[in-house]
Amino acid sequence: MITVAALYHFTRFDDPAGLRGPLLACAEAAGVKGSLLLAREGINGTIAGPRAGIDAVLAHIHALPGCAGLEWKESPAETMPFGRMKVRLKREIVTMGQPDVNPRAGTGQYVAPEDWNALISAPDVAVIDTRNDYEVAIGTFQGAIDPGTRSFREFPDWWQANRHRFHNKRIAMFCTGGIRCEKSTNYLLGQGVAEVYHLKGGILKYLEDVPEAESLWRGACFVFDQRVSVEHGLRPGPHLLCHACRRPLWPEDTRDADYEEGVQCRHCVDEFPPERRAAFRERQRQIVLARARGVSHLGPDTPDAGGRQPSDA
Repeated sequence: MITVAALYHFTRFDDPAGLRGPLLACAEAAGVKGSLLLAREGINGTIAGPRAGIDAVLAHIHALPGCAGLEWKESPAETMPFGRMKVRLKREIVTMGQPDVNPRAGTGQYVAPEDWNALISAPDVAVIDTRNDYEVAIGTFQGAIDPGTRSFREFPDWWQANRHRFHNKRIAMFCTGGIRCEKSTNYLLGQGVAEVYHLKGGILKYLEDVPEAESLWRGACFVFDQRVSVEHGLRPGPHLLCHACRRPLWPEDTRDADYEEGVQCRHCVDEFPPERRAAFRERQRQIVLARARGVSHLGPDTPDAGGRQPSDA
């Protein structure tokens, strides 16, 4: 059994580049794969591997400056959901593009999963899904507002255009694992919103802790690995991934006339120029050849619509 660990932590790294090499070496030596992002504001990502390997990497991260309080969420996987280990340097560990936003200075009030239903059922509470449109499309909380954003950096503009809708409302926000809410709730507090809450541990913790019979969640939760989605109890969902636009697909979408594995789906059939399609098609050809040889394809990352990864979460 493979253990998958999703994590983030806001802290101050004076030299993230100096942390990259030792962290990557630790993960590779431990047989761990996945993607971790380092920036001056902290660390974010998802890793997978054997129990002992995950423990070794988490111990390494715990020893990084300011990371003693690191928390993470675990789930099982039958097979390895990543093809390699990557540690990348970024300007932000989740991209919002608001230089004044600082979660270490304050966030919304955390709400435990077992208390979330009561909060979002209150008539004076507006519930906002801070994730992107392709994530919301396959699942969200009952009654939640979908901003319709394609990336997290669009959220501040959406709020400025819609803030009048939430006069005298308490705001409850949620996202996949909690990291987007760290920034979005700090942003709303800076905009003068008096009462802001967010789901502690995100959707993943809610699906793990709240019994399905009591749940207000509807659908599946998109995750940034080869599982694509998870459902209650963090069991794998039914979705597949279009490796061109990185949007989740239902199995029946692969029977659509516009679908070509690794090249296009109904969502992106008109989105890419011919040269991009050619690149997708060649990569898919290499994947098929590798599969026929019984090995994993470890070529360049798929040249996709926006390089979606945990930093866009």
